[in-house]
Order: sequence, then structure tokens, then C-alpha cells
Amino acid sequence: MIVFIRHGATLGNLEKKYIGITDEPLCPQGKKYLQDHASLFPSVNQVFVSPMRRCRETAAILYPKLEQIIVPDFRECNFGLFEGKTYEMLKEEPEYIHWLETGGESPFPVGESRTQFTKRCTEAFLQLIPQFQKDIAIVAHGGTLMALLSSFGKGNFYDWQTKNGNGFQAEFDGEHFLNIRPLRE
Repeated sequence: MIVFIRHGATLGNLEKKYIGITDEPLCPQGKKYLQDHASLFPSVNQVFVSPMRRCRETAAILYPKLEQIIVPDFRECNFGLFEGKTYEMLKEEPEYIHWLETGGESPFPVGESRTQFTKRCTEAFLQLIPQFQKDIAIVAHGGTLMALLSSFGKGNFYDWQTKNGNGFQAEFDGEHFLNIRPLRE
């Protein structure tokens, strides 16, 4: 079993900002939500984590007795010029309008493309497979989960959006994720 968990909320998440490479901590509401719901997360033998502070803090709350295995390439996408900004701040910017018109397929200006990002995440996942024990958790970012689930599961990238402190559970047959289901309905 693999448990995919999006990190708890940060202030930037609450403000609906694009937060990728900014190393924000969890906000008090994000910590409280995780603490209040920690018992609802399945037990695992290993936890693989993005190096970003918000993911490490989430893993520490949910799996305090497990050593965190840091996976550098599970970090969130580099949103480039959109980093730290909201839709309201960007909605009239030509680069943002173009990015929206392409369905998020074009690269973020001075950032990563979704293709580059997905490749980075999937290659990191493939390198981890030999280390997997029976049940694992991946604590990362919404984008990271979307990249992995769309690459090894079914559906498209945006089918796998999930809220902070939530995620999915699946079986892995060595090539594909099977029986993917939300952690909570």
C-alpha cells in the first residue's frame, strides 16, 4: 500500500498563492488540522518526504516515530514569476493569461514546465522502488501527487487535486497504481 499525503496548510495556501519553491512552514490552522486528524491516516512502515519544511512538519505530526527519507525531487514545481502571487494579482498579466489558455501546459515563465516537473517526480519515484517496504507514505505537494498519480495511475494531471492534509491510498504492482481511493470521502 502507498499512502499519498499532501502537506498541511501554510499561510500561502490559505491566501491562495502559488507556493512552490518558497519554503513555508505549516500555519497554526494546518498544524491543528493534522493533529486533530492524525489517527485517520493509515499506519505505514516508511515515510518518503519532500525536503520542503511544510512536508517535513506534516510527516513529523502524522508519523512521529518514523525516520523521514528525504526525496529532493519530490519538491513542488517552480512556479517562476507566479511564485507567491494569487490569481487576483496575476489575472491581467499576459504571461498568466497565456499559461491559463494552454491549460497549464506551457512552462511557468522563469520556472518549470509541467512536463519537466512530472519527469522529475516520476524519475525520483522509480529510483525509490527498490527501497520500498510493505506499506509506505509519500508526504509531498499537491503537484507532486498529481504528477505521480497521473503517470502511474489513470486519469489526467488535474484529476488528482486534493486539499491540504488529505490525499489518496493505492496498491502498487511494480508498474501501476491500482485501486486508488481518497483517504477520506
